[in-house]
Amino acid sequence: MSEQADNIKTQQSEGEPSEVKAPENKEKSFSLANELLEWAESFVFAIFVIIMLFTFIFRIVQVDGPSMEDTLHDGDRLILNHFNYTPKRGDIVVLNSRGLNETIIKRVIAVEGDTISIDFTNGKVILNGEELKEDYIKEPTYLQEGRAIDNLTIGEGQVFVIGDNRNHSTDSRSSAVGVVDIDDILGEAVFRLYPVSDIGSVG
Repeated sequence: MSEQADNIKTQQSEGEPSEVKAPENKEKSFSLANELLEWAESFVFAIFVIIMLFTFIFRIVQVDGPSMEDTLHDGDRLILNHFNYTPKRGDIVVLNSRGLNETIIKRVIAVEGDTISIDFTNGKVILNGEELKEDYIKEPTYLQEGRAIDNLTIGEGQVFVIGDNRNHSTDSRSSAVGVVDIDDILGEAVFRLYPVSDIGSVG
């Protein structure tokens, strides 16, 4: 009788339940599902951030025409910053021209309070009594477009803009464009996205 009891006890101790483990393939499936869910959430969040950035801070525009050569070229794609932007001398800006009834891209040469003159014979721009140093232009400024720019003072909330390709650009020298209201500026060109060979900041 004691032998049988001992056998029963031995069988019971040998048959004690061990720790139950989930099948390995189920664990892998669960882990993969979690990773996919996390990736999807990150992707959706990234898309949301990009949409917000390009709605409230940045815009993408394409250059049309040769007026900003050799700084920019026809077909270049640029990122504009239009958040809390105030134009400064030397900035490249995109603006709505009311006179031309189109969007154009030019460089800011003078801001409110500046006085500008252009010597169309020698191709020199005089800003506040001093010759403007312009290493970005394709050639000197000979194109007059029918009106003299002589000691023109830029009014409050306005800027004077010219294309870098001075003799192939319709800009503030023309009565069709004239001095530009800051409210008509869409933003500053800050980065070139395309072509890939020229990707980088714009200046």
